[in-house]
Formats: sequence, structure tokens, C-alpha cells
Amino acid sequence: MTKKQKKVLYRIIIAAVLMAVLHFVPAKGYLRCALYLIPYFVIGYDILRKAALGIAHGEVFDENFLMAVATAGAMVLGVYQEAAGGEGEFAEGVAVMLFYQVGELFQAVAVGKSRRNISALMDIRPDYANIEDESGNLEQVDPDDVEVGTVIVVQPGEKVPIDGIVEEGASSLNTSALTGESVPREVSVKDEVISGCVNLSGLLRIRTTKEFGQSTVSKILDLVENSSMKKARTENFITKFARYYTPAVCYSALALAVLPSIVNLAMGNPADWGTWIFRALTFLVISCPCALVISIPLSFFGGIGGASACGILVKGSNFLEALAQTRYVVFDKTGTLTQGVFQVTGTCPSGAFREKHGEDAQRRLLEYAAYAESYSSHPISRSLREAYGGEIVKARVSDIEEISGNGVTAKVDGVQAAAGNGKLMKRLGLVCGESSDVGTVVHVAVDNEYAGYILISDVVKEQSAEAVAALKASGVKKTVMLTGDSKAVADHVAGELGLDEVRSELLPGDKVEAVEQLLAQKGAKEKLAFVGDGINDAPVLSRADIGVAMGALGSDAAIEAADIVLMDDNPMKLALAMRISRKCLRIVYENIVFALAVKAVCLILGAAGIANMWLAIFADVGVMVIAVLNAVRCLKTSDRVRRRKARA
Repeated sequence: MTKKQKKVLYRIIIAAVLMAVLHFVPAKGYLRCALYLIPYFVIGYDILRKAALGIAHGEVFDENFLMAVATAGAMVLGVYQEAAGGEGEFAEGVAVMLFYQVGELFQAVAVGKSRRNISALMDIRPDYANIEDESGNLEQVDPDDVEVGTVIVVQPGEKVPIDGIVEEGASSLNTSALTGESVPREVSVKDEVISGCVNLSGLLRIRTTKEFGQSTVSKILDLVENSSMKKARTENFITKFARYYTPAVCYSALALAVLPSIVNLAMGNPADWGTWIFRALTFLVISCPCALVISIPLSFFGGIGGASACGILVKGSNFLEALAQTRYVVFDKTGTLTQGVFQVTGTCPSGAFREKHGEDAQRRLLEYAAYAESYSSHPISRSLREAYGGEIVKARVSDIEEISGNGVTAKVDGVQAAAGNGKLMKRLGLVCGESSDVGTVVHVAVDNEYAGYILISDVVKEQSAEAVAALKASGVKKTVMLTGDSKAVADHVAGELGLDEVRSELLPGDKVEAVEQLLAQKGAKEKLAFVGDGINDAPVLSRADIGVAMGALGSDAAIEAADIVLMDDNPMKLALAMRISRKCLRIVYENIVFALAVKAVCLILGAAGIANMWLAIFADVGVMVIAVLNAVRCLKTSDRVRRRKARA
């Protein structure tokens, strides 16, 4: 609890104690009024001040004005009642202000709870970066002053301040603040690291690849801090509703206070001003729209905070609301549903090569291919070297010739070797084997004889099939995959994951056209989400109703264009985001219906004289507390997910 909240709590306690004491004090008339004014000003001076400032600035009709008029009116009416020989409603006037402050304090604590998720993210902001000087000493500098290409040192226990590539060292990184994942990530030389992670063990020297302002940690904080700028339609509706609702109830209360007495006088009956003014004041207390004005933004804020704790960054509550209406989900393939990393998934030596090398045939086949491709930076070449696993001794390779669109030829230990596609084998006058498996086939020839082939595939993420199934279970009508890959590979992946539709061999412009066609198919209230990670996905992410980017490995352009970012590249997080979104929207509508229904009933009862000031207090503060309690439930989804991960 903050110092400000503690002060309010102390004032509530003091006012409550004073009211309890005054209940037993046998004072009457003006003395009784003067005594009750003490707890009234103790608990309500700030509300009266805000109401006065609002009137001075032309912003009259707000909850402070309603509370000030209702409670001050009750105190004045009490004086009138005491003068007439009755008992003034001083206690009720003070109680209204007291319980209103209780509700405000409760709301502030609830907002603080949801803000703690955001505050946890703010803790990832690094305070400094270590740079090694000529004598080997570490100097702490502002991360903003570090230029691209600078080598920084991150010691165990420190945060990685800027994105970069590991130049020296190996360590485990805690990425939970960014991705929501509790399992540390192992990094070593040449691995990319993102800012905001905590170095758990070894010392790392990292060459920066971005400026601090463009690093992951800065972008995350900017996204979260600005998310409240983009309001959902429901939030905008409540803001507009309160703008018209509050003046309407104020004028209605004025009419209730004046018109019945005037009508009574016109009919020759006693005016009974006191009764109708008290009903009007009760009407004002009941009508206060605090429950809606506070709980609706709090629900969205809680939803965004809860999602961020799970590694899902939502750039605005409008996108959180739209996500609940998503019925079409379109995926990119590489890096989204697949790992985007080529791996050797099979080696098939020819009969002659197997006969010559025996049980060592597969390893020897990989060795010749890896050495032939040893000077290439192509992803397929890297996957061959990684699958081989041994140290590449460049002195063993000579006479390298790269044939564009075909492959590579070279001499390995003086033996002629070739690695490439079927065109290369045909060029060498060799008949190559055929593979029925889906993937990229690299054919290998050794000493002018066909040696066999190696199958390389982009491996499907282990969560992708589960993610597609979860989306369908949550009400998504259609799941589609758009890819520039070949039809055979695309059909294989789509079949493995259970996607409804697949379109292959597409250029970036073709993807936009395909999304346009799907947008034309959906209903007016249905939303389409596109999930991608590459720079070529940025136009599609912008065109879709909701753009979802993979944040860990995704390109900067994709993250900038997206409305939602999944920080750990796990497609299952999209289904979780939809669950959080729908729960948030359900809570929002529950609060709207509950608050309006209770207030409508109590307003009628108040105008009829059936509801007293104590029922008015429940209709205002009680409804607000219940609505806020309900809104705090938006945080529970993320809490449950974190507990489940901890148990796992």
C-alpha cells in the first residue's frame, strides 16, 4: 500500500471512530451538526476540493460533484430537520462520504495489484552497460551511449542491457520477465541474445547489434506503457455514456427535488420540501457511475497486465477486445508454425557407397557434404556442418567451385566431391536417387560416383499442432497457412497440423491478396488474425484485423507492424491470449449489466421514497466494490498459468 493510500486508510479509521463516538453523544441542534462536520471534513475534504476545482474548470458533472452535492445537501437538510424539531440525517451524510472513500481505496489497491504485473516488466530496464577499457577494468556507462558494434560485458546476476551476439563465454539466461517461461535458455558463442534477460552463471562478452532505443527491452516497455492509449470500443462507450449520463441524473435529481413540491403547492397541499430534497439527494448518491467508470478500464488493464506476465504483449485494449471476436486465424509457416531452422532429418547412402564404407557410410556421407559446403553461409550449408558435428579443417578442402542454382564441387583430401540438387548430378552425368520424404534433398557425389542423398527439413514446432487444436476448440472457424514454400512441403505441414486450408508458393504480395479474400469471406463482426514473424510478413500483419508477431526470433518490422507480440515464439500463446481476452470481455459485460440493473432498480426505489440513504450507499459503493472485485479476476488466468508452469 502506498503512502497516499495509507493516509486515506488512517482518515477512514479516524472518521469511523468519531462517528461511533458521536452515536452515543446526546447532542441536539446546531451542536450536533457541528460535531458531525468534524468527521465529515476529515473524510471528505479532498472530494469537496476536487468538486470545487472541477466546477472552476468547467468540468462540473463527475463523481466528485455528485458526492459533494449529495453529502453537503444531506448536512444542510439535517440542519433544517433539526430546526423543525426532528432528527437530522447527519450520520447518513457522513456515511456516504466514508463508504465512498472506502470504495475508492479498494479500487486504488486493486489497480495497484494489476500494475504490479507491469512493474515487474519495468524491472527489466537495465541501469547500465559494462564496457572494458584498455587496462581490462570495467566501466559502467549509460546504455543509451553504447554504439552498435561495441563489445559489452555482462557478469553473472546482471541484466543484458542491449541486443547482440555472444563473442565470448557461455551461460544460462533467465528470460521469464520477457517470455513468461521459467526454463533458462543456454547461450554460447555466436548465439543471439536479447536485452532484458538476466545472466545466471558465466561471464559473457556481447557485441551489440542495435542501439539501446531499438533493443528488445526498450520496445517492450514502450509497447506496454502506451497500451492504455488505444481504448477498446467498450471503454469508449463507457466514457461517452458517463458524459451524458451524469448531467442527465443531476437534472433529474433537481427535478425530483423541486417539481413535486411545486405541484403540491399548485394543488393546495403542503410543499414538503424536505422529503423531496432528501429523495433527490438519495437519487444522486445512487446514480454515481463509479462502478462503470472504474471497473471497465480496470478490467482491460488487468487483462493486458495478466497477458504481459505470460509473455504476451498487447498494444492496446482495443486489440484485446478484438481478439475475443477472432474467428479466422491465418499463419505464416517458416518461423511461426515451424522452427525456421533447417535440420538434417535423414541420410541415405547409395548401395555402392554403403558397401564401400559399411556402418560408417552415413557419417562419411555427411562429412563429404559438410566439407564441400564448408565455405558457404547458406542455411542448408550450416545445417550440414551442424549435423556432421566434427571440426572442419579447412586445409582438407581445395578447388571449391560454386555453381549457381546447382550446388558446390570441391576436393576433400584430394578426392573430388559434389553436393547439390538433381541438376548438379545431371550436370556431372550421374543418375541420382529419389526421396519420397518431404524436405530439401541434397545429393552427394564422391570420386565421380553417386554416393547418396541427405534430407533437410524445417522442423515443425512441438506446440503447433496443439495450438491449432486449441484455437479450433475456442471457436475459431477457419485456420489457414500461407507460405512461399513448395506445395509438397506446405501440404505436408498443413496435414500434420490439421489446418483447414493451405496456400503455397506465395510472394509477399500474394499473401496480402489471400488475406484480402479471407477478409471478404468473414462476417461483419468477426475478426481475422494473422500470425507471422518475417520482414515479408509486415504488410500482411498491417492488413489483418489483428496482427500477431513472434517476438523472440521475429523481425523488427514484423513486431512494429503487429498489434500483439508473442515473446517466446510459442503459437500456443495465441490460444492463451484469446482465453484471456474472452474472460476479460465477459467480466466487462458482467459489470455493465450488474451495475446498470442495480442502479436502475435503486433509482426507481429512491425516487419513490422506498430507498433510504443506506441503500443508496450500497447502490454506489457496494456495487463499485463488487464490480472492482470482479474486474480483478482478469489477472487470475496468468496466475494460474504461472502456477501450472511452476508445478511442471
